[in-house]
Amino acid sequence: MRFANPFANPGRLRQVGLLGMNERNWFIARYNQRRLYPLVDDKLKTKLLAEQRGLAVPKLYGVVREQHEVETMGELLAKYDSFVIKPSRGSGGKGIKVIVGKRDDVFIKSSGDEVTHLDVTRHVSNILSGLYSLGGKPDVAMIEALVEMDPQFNGLSYEGIPDIRIIVFMGYPVMSMMRLATHASDGKANLHQGAVGVGLDLATGRSLFAVQYNRPLELHPDTGLPLNTLTIPHWHELMCLGASCYEITGLGYLGADIVMDRNRGPLIMELNARPGLAIQIANNTGLSPRIRRIAREAAANPQRPVEERVQFSMSAFGTEPALAKAV
Repeated sequence: MRFANPFANPGRLRQVGLLGMNERNWFIARYNQRRLYPLVDDKLKTKLLAEQRGLAVPKLYGVVREQHEVETMGELLAKYDSFVIKPSRGSGGKGIKVIVGKRDDVFIKSSGDEVTHLDVTRHVSNILSGLYSLGGKPDVAMIEALVEMDPQFNGLSYEGIPDIRIIVFMGYPVMSMMRLATHASDGKANLHQGAVGVGLDLATGRSLFAVQYNRPLELHPDTGLPLNTLTIPHWHELMCLGASCYEITGLGYLGADIVMDRNRGPLIMELNARPGLAIQIANNTGLSPRIRRIAREAAANPQRPVEERVQFSMSAFGTEPALAKAV
């Protein structure tokens, strides 16, 4: 496993096939119809759509739509010891509050800090007012079940649940990485806030490279655990789940964010019609050649089912022989 940064040398950008912002925007404009954006920009719509199609998502406990509903939240929250509150149209991980337990009359965050009921209601009120939403528009607050982290990832994500981002083009997985929370990212799996990105082999789900703030590293900055031994369980199932998001949204270019629950396995957390480009740094290679190869493949075989598309990507873009499907 090499931890290098091929993008440090501008002369190698063309050689590794780096997808730039302009080219990415061209793909988005061509393959993503704007009328479909609300299906992924609104997390509540995404969740309900995925549930209708039989795809696994975290359980929805409730939705707060109006300010007058905020004061009656106590009855709902009293039913659960842990939960997640998030804005339906938030971005970049903003506005997400994770509660892992209760102690007397207060809630406990993953950091161990205490949060009062008043703090929670104020937070939900801010969500409804649009404080965290795209464009500052009024929003709704979703209350979801807390994902229980797969024990295989213990020590690899600091005070937060890691997730797997898969770039999907025309229903084919193109590239993937795991995002690991850190102290700098405040327990959130957001690379711009300081999370670690670990590139994953498409054939096996094994770690390839790791970066933080676009710089290579070998150990988790908070826990000190090595990042070169990571292997994602249920990899084939996870790849098929990501590829299936093409059918449910109609978006030709998207990012599927998936979490691994210790009891339920892979769950769709959210989808993105404009996924970022840092995944290329984490994988030590560029997206452009893969996307163009898939464009030719999809044109020649327009009716391929999910399973065949996943097998193509695992074979075409994996660096190792694929693991057994049961893994």
